[in-house]
Amino acid sequence: MRVLVAYATAEGSTTGVAERIGTVLRRSRHDVDVLPVGDVTGVEDYDTVVLGSAVHDQRWLPEASRFLAGQRASLARRSLWAFSVGMPDAFRSRARDWVRTEADDLLDDVLLQVEPHDHQLFSGVVRPAQFEWWRRALFRLAGGRFGDFRDGAAIDRWAGRIARTPEKSR
Repeated sequence: MRVLVAYATAEGSTTGVAERIGTVLRRSRHDVDVLPVGDVTGVEDYDTVVLGSAVHDQRWLPEASRFLAGQRASLARRSLWAFSVGMPDAFRSRARDWVRTEADDLLDDVLLQVEPHDHQLFSGVVRPAQFEWWRRALFRLAGGRFGDFRDGAAIDRWAGRIARTPEKSR
């Protein structure tokens, strides 16, 4: 199976998630390309597309949204899986639960254009340098923590589901 893992990143965290998904799919003997959405000219050569974006202000990055809109017809004829990289695990308890609800909003945005087989929200890397001083202060007041919150095992499990999905189910 030919798979495209296309992604939009702001700080590099989503690149790491996309590359890890690609590695899992390659280990399962799939032919995989992992590319930034800006480097993708079309999806016609692929059976499956895994599309992901960093989340800023509870939205995908503009380049990911543009890619999705521009490739809508072609994506509708392929198996599409979607993932988002945000910061839910940078928060504790109730704040984390509230931030995780962004997955539902993101999925609604994606579904307005196409119907992915599945959508997954992963946590990424949150660094102080990503925020202006006042946003850092608000983030900390809300219980936010800085660090690398990517869960490699969760990414591997999700990519494994893609790899194991029978062709007829795509």
